[in-house]
Amino acid sequence: MNVLLKSAVIVDPTSKHHLKKRDVLIENGKISKISTSISITKKVKEIELPNLHISQGWFDPGVSFGEPGFEERETLTQGLKTAAHSGFTQVAVNANTYPVTDSKSNIKFLRSKAEGQPVSLYPIGALTLGSKGVDLAELYDMSNEGAVSFYDYKKSIENANLIKIALQYSQNFDALVQSFPFDPSVARNGMVNEEVNSTKLGLKGIPALAEELQISRDLYLLEYTGGKLHIPTISTQKSVRLIKEAKKNGLQVSCSVAIANLCLTDDLLESFDTRYKLMPPLRTLADVKALQKGLKEGVIDGVTSDHDPIDIEHKKTEFDHAKFGSIGLESCFGALRSIVDTETAIEALTRLKLVFKVPVNTITEGAVATLTLFDPDISWTFSEKDIVSTSKNSAFLGKELKGKAYGIYNNRKLVLNS
Repeated sequence: MNVLLKSAVIVDPTSKHHLKKRDVLIENGKISKISTSISITKKVKEIELPNLHISQGWFDPGVSFGEPGFEERETLTQGLKTAAHSGFTQVAVNANTYPVTDSKSNIKFLRSKAEGQPVSLYPIGALTLGSKGVDLAELYDMSNEGAVSFYDYKKSIENANLIKIALQYSQNFDALVQSFPFDPSVARNGMVNEEVNSTKLGLKGIPALAEELQISRDLYLLEYTGGKLHIPTISTQKSVRLIKEAKKNGLQVSCSVAIANLCLTDDLLESFDTRYKLMPPLRTLADVKALQKGLKEGVIDGVTSDHDPIDIEHKKTEFDHAKFGSIGLESCFGALRSIVDTETAIEALTRLKLVFKVPVNTITEGAVATLTLFDPDISWTFSEKDIVSTSKNSAFLGKELKGKAYGIYNNRKLVLNS
């Protein structure tokens, strides 16, 4: 589809048109012309929207869809549709499925299901067979089939030697290893952040120590082995300090933060609403401030929606029995833009492409068009009607947000919100 974007402010520090209002013509999937004004006689779809901004397409480094195995939560088709309407052109999909994505054939299945979709899917392979933390999975074969990283989704690798071997072995084919920052022997059966609120509410706590111990261990292993390590969804102020120090020492470590942990605190638990039962748990205001500062300083490499659809039977129940998790794609940009400026928000949603080896396309003439269309300034209240996902378990329902995606252009397809 050929498209003419009218009067769009370009937000792309790698482009000479950065922060300038331009018309952008897209033909045959590429940006053919960028100018202050473009008039055209041939057939194109002209897009003119209030306060239109465009950036490089947004990338989410960690989403979960239900398929295969949990289609009642969300199918791959529905998940990719949700991503498109939320402004994401590329998503890395966790091995949070049944069967677990731990083989070449599983990777092939995910990629084939996503063929022809406007959103590009990048599979994450399980680090261990069945994500059981015992034996390494087929990392090399999965890498050859298109896996961009290896990660047992939100499961701690208790055997330090396994992480050591994974980091050593993965260097042979330049792969990215992820390790969830969680020590279950410290966390025990905790459900929420261990602090004043957990005591007041009588809920079993997960101390910040459970995260920080695991990060310390993994950074020592990385220092010993070399290789590339990504620590997903950090949530405490000391975690930020540990990773900052490791980067200063030259280690190839990156990290992400979930949008909920970046914006919300454990004060919300007073309602006993299971939408706020998350992993990692919501922490204190001091933690939230440290995470926001870490993001602005570049210590935290990017933001993930941590999109995790859960069916109503497993979410709308007693707090003790409810599953951890929240959907996040639809509210991610609005929540992020509520706490940082537009340029920082776009950086947070695109920088991890380099870490995960996802193509980066500058907004310049001749480049492949992979674009997100958005209004960074609109204020709105997130409600159930804004949810595209099959599941409705959002921690941001009722929250005031700023900034909203209009849609995307990617893979020669235009998707716009109605």
